[in-house]
Amino acid sequence: MKNRRVSLLYSVPQMLVDIVCIYFSYFLAFVLRFDGLVYKAVWQDGVLLSTRGVPLYYWDSYFELMPWCVIVCILTFIVAKFYNTMWQFASLDELLQIFFGVTAANILMVLMGYALGNPRFPNGVYVMGYLLMLFLLGVFRFSFRLIRRQRRKYKLSSKDKAEFNRVMVIGAGEMGSMVIKEMKTAPESKGIPVVAIDDDKTKRGTRIHGVRVVGGRESIPKMALRYNVDQIVLAIPSSKKKDQQDILSICAKTGCSLKTVPALYEIIENDTQNISIRDVDIVDLLGRDEIRLNVEEISDYLKGKSVLVTGGGGSIGSELCRQIAFFSPARLVIFDIYENNAYDLQNELLRQFPNLNLEVLIGSVRDKKRLERLFEICKPDVVFHAAAHKHVPLMELSPGEAVKNNVFGTLNVAQAADKYGTKRMVLISTDKAVNPTNIMGATKRICELIIQYYSRRSKTGFVAVRFGNVLGSNGSVIPLFKRQIASGGPVTVTHPDIIRYFMTIPEAARLVIQAGGMARGGEIFVLDMGEPVRIVDLARNLIRLSGFEPDEDIKIVYTGLRPGEKLYEELLLDSEGGCEKTSHELIYIGKPIEFDEEAFLDNLEELRKYMGIDNKKMMQVIHKLVPNYTGHAEKSDLLAEPSESGKGIE
Repeated sequence: MKNRRVSLLYSVPQMLVDIVCIYFSYFLAFVLRFDGLVYKAVWQDGVLLSTRGVPLYYWDSYFELMPWCVIVCILTFIVAKFYNTMWQFASLDELLQIFFGVTAANILMVLMGYALGNPRFPNGVYVMGYLLMLFLLGVFRFSFRLIRRQRRKYKLSSKDKAEFNRVMVIGAGEMGSMVIKEMKTAPESKGIPVVAIDDDKTKRGTRIHGVRVVGGRESIPKMALRYNVDQIVLAIPSSKKKDQQDILSICAKTGCSLKTVPALYEIIENDTQNISIRDVDIVDLLGRDEIRLNVEEISDYLKGKSVLVTGGGGSIGSELCRQIAFFSPARLVIFDIYENNAYDLQNELLRQFPNLNLEVLIGSVRDKKRLERLFEICKPDVVFHAAAHKHVPLMELSPGEAVKNNVFGTLNVAQAADKYGTKRMVLISTDKAVNPTNIMGATKRICELIIQYYSRRSKTGFVAVRFGNVLGSNGSVIPLFKRQIASGGPVTVTHPDIIRYFMTIPEAARLVIQAGGMARGGEIFVLDMGEPVRIVDLARNLIRLSGFEPDEDIKIVYTGLRPGEKLYEELLLDSEGGCEKTSHELIYIGKPIEFDEEAFLDNLEELRKYMGIDNKKMMQVIHKLVPNYTGHAEKSDLLAEPSESGKGIE
């Protein structure tokens, strides 16, 4: 009821003004049609000699017919939704709305006039009345926008002008036009567009909403200085990621704050009608398109199913849970050893998905009895196994813990999945499992072998997903760099030539979910993550995005490779012999490697015997399990050195 009152308060004054405009447009049409005179009679000696202007009988027709014309016009305007439009935001669409609405109304008026026969208006009056009505209604409605714009100009010219940023817009296309118009009409944007940049040479020298296009990407630094730019907005979301990366790298050198606008699909997904200008993040500099989900392919295997996520409170595990929740599982079970993260995620999911059947259980994948009880009660249809120790340097110091958690935790989950009839189990692996130089990578390679072993003997579809570093995950390089920059530096990089493949946390979760949808059993899925990124370039870009200049404001210090670390990571073993394509253009399958399964089981039992007891013998077994492992971590864990009695301290 309240909204209806507001609508009436907004539309009734518009209707009254429209009525005046309709009357006046046809009044003026009559006057213009008849020599610009309303009516003039020439008398001599009391005798009417002649008349000029509009004949009186036409005025009789005017006053008799116009009330009906007004009713026809107002009803037509209501149907055309004239009174449901916010005219202060009027644009080309609203101009077309006025044109079609006024045209339809005047056609009906002409038809009504001819239907009545006499009285009716001359044809010329109808034409001029139509044109005048179109003009008057257009001027009246677009005056809302003019007033809004003038208020905006007044606000910019007042004493708080210093609060507004002088903005350079990159991109003179559709999105660039929208950004410039939004800034010019919305004071809350806190930006004044002063110059535009576009690589299209045909656009140079032209203007968009009064803002001049001055050059291509090569002119960004010079024009930023010339126009005293404070902020740069990247408005080319449809361009290739490589181009965006190059342009952002140039922009980062200007010292201006950087913003970007989302792609059209993001605006649609977020169900917003406004242009959401956000800060440029390091993710925008990856130089490749973000991986998207094939929703039709994955929805069936998650919807209405019981889903378990081990390590569900971690960076990737929690994002998995968020995305799985969208597919309406019958039950989502989060299993994690760390209660704080699990508790926070529980509250978040219940707020966002109030109808979600959610179970949060605390426990360790090392505890086989706890796991079996969980599987017995929850009977998960799908298991995402994200629980693992992943910090390379820490695992070099405690290799026995990496074996316990990664290898035998995975073995416990796989055995429970097989025993209790789970349909699919997806292991989260890593590129560090390829030709591993550290114990974490070696244990993950053994986990992949476990998955392949059980895929050949079980009705459960066992698969693994292998990807590179995850931006923003706990313990990853980006949070470390941000903390170092916030404290004034220096930023520490292990080696000037070290490179890594990177992906975002949402991408990692999407890949894992997508792989589960493709699973047939035994596959190792690999993501095409584009070109690897030099860590030092990542550090320099992040420093610039934070408003500093590398090596001047914030120093970069090289600390040397850490134990178990190598200069570059690989996504495939040589023996895997290339990739097989899948239905998803960015996801591939590494060919499974044949291995002696009987010897594999014997080695696993031997590994169980020595883990946490004797690191030297444990490492010898790992080398048998993973022959291409080149690490040496047997002397790292002081708590697993053989004692005089031959027993270590676990």
